[in-house]
Amino acid sequence: MDYNILSHSPLFRGLRIDEIESTLSSIHTRTKKYKSGGLIFNSGDNVNSLSIVLEGFVKGEMIDYAGRVIKIEDIRAPGAIAPAFIFGNNNRFPVSVIAVPDTELLIIDKPDFLKLLKGNDIILVNFLDMISNRSQFLSDKIKFLNFKTIKSKLAQYILELAGNRTDVRLDRTQSDLADYFGVARPSVGRALGDLEELRIIETSGKNIRILNRQQLAALTID
Repeated sequence: MDYNILSHSPLFRGLRIDEIESTLSSIHTRTKKYKSGGLIFNSGDNVNSLSIVLEGFVKGEMIDYAGRVIKIEDIRAPGAIAPAFIFGNNNRFPVSVIAVPDTELLIIDKPDFLKLLKGNDIILVNFLDMISNRSQFLSDKIKFLNFKTIKSKLAQYILELAGNRTDVRLDRTQSDLADYFGVARPSVGRALGDLEELRIIETSGKNIRILNRQQLAALTID
């Protein structure tokens, strides 16, 4: 097992590599490999363990009522898969999880994960931080879903990021913004281009200058 990659995991933040190895040796863990394109978890499966990506990456996707496949997110090493669903009343995978390239997972069954949390305060706090950060992320995402147009989503995002400043640097790529807003990537690029053409903003790579804050704010009112 590559303990070096685990040292970069949010779950083990603050622990040395030898401390991670010693901690994990006190419980039962296993690793499992999946070929590219392999189904790891199906939507609706029970979440009975914590799975951490050791190598490769996975994608979460769902199928809507029209039969379209919608990608929800990519989880790269050393990210954890659905950590917020290991506990709770409805602890089932909300999406299907698929290996993109060949992928290896570290799997810690729920009883052993509980031992891990009880036996190490640093890991316990890290896990609580992971769950809280995820809840905050989803709360923000729900807020953006309330805006009907991509321009209104983008305007709100830029204004929140900028605060009182005129110049701001996007903290996400256009692809990441598309996933965050739940839209197609080209739509974000077109919306940015439209805002620039209207002289509401000026862009240079990920750097944005707000030229007309009043017009930008007006876009957030659908």
